[in-house]
Amino acid sequence: MTSSDPGTGGPEPKTSGSGAGRLVLAGTPMGQAGDASPRLREALGSADIVAAEDTRRTRALATALDVEITGRLLSYYDQVEAARTPGLVEAISGGATVLLVTDAGMPSVSDPGYRLVVACADADLPITCLPGPSAVTTALALSAMPSERFCFDGFAPRKRGARQDWLAELRTQPRTVVFFESPHRLAQTLADAAAVLGPDRRAAVCRELTKTYEEVRRGGLAELADWAAGGVKGEITVVVAGAAAIDENVGIDDVVERAQRLADDGMRLKDACAQAATGTPFSRRDVYQAVLAARHE
Repeated sequence: MTSSDPGTGGPEPKTSGSGAGRLVLAGTPMGQAGDASPRLREALGSADIVAAEDTRRTRALATALDVEITGRLLSYYDQVEAARTPGLVEAISGGATVLLVTDAGMPSVSDPGYRLVVACADADLPITCLPGPSAVTTALALSAMPSERFCFDGFAPRKRGARQDWLAELRTQPRTVVFFESPHRLAQTLADAAAVLGPDRRAAVCRELTKTYEEVRRGGLAELADWAAGGVKGEITVVVAGAAAIDENVGIDDVVERAQRLADDGMRLKDACAQAATGTPFSRRDVYQAVLAARHE
């Protein structure tokens, strides 16, 4: 019989033997139950405690996999993560196997789990991982961007000022960048990225990965921002190409001239400055101020 846990009560967990138990991190399907590994099926049915970001979704996954959760099912989401971590560490110390699952993908990767992993590592308790689906690597593979070197930046900052500062840090980042974004902020984030990184910087927006309405849009940041302005739904992962190699020999006068030509051809001045600054030691702001100064000479 599967036990539920709306709070911290419920039956005591069974233990798999004497001595320390272990923490098992498990990647769960992003949309297709068939992506679950045989090891995940086995773990769901045998773990002493299943710590789940959403117990309802975990029950639904178990049902889809024709697995009965025989251990204690415990909710473990952001708001209770800190409070419930000590009890789980204590259970593992007492011999329990704790399976940690989130709604989709890998625990602790922009999902609950980091606190528990750190606490178990500090207590010198066994930790293992059942590999599984990942939106980060799936989007990277589908993006048609270089994948030899990449970085993952979690969720883009919500506030615009912080987001623009974060994007400025990526202006000279040579590695492909992967990040998550909510659908209602996607258009503004892409517009900010086009202004800071350049309208033609290549990117891909991956929506509803592995699900029925999976969609991957590739193009320049400005082009993608225009597309997203029409409204986008679903889970979003964005991949942005790394910066081109910087030419340290280029001078500000050359960059200003390039920006002026782009503006004369009809491009908005700020966008022209951002594009002209790409691949140079100068920021968009540097070029913009230099253009304004040149116009007033």
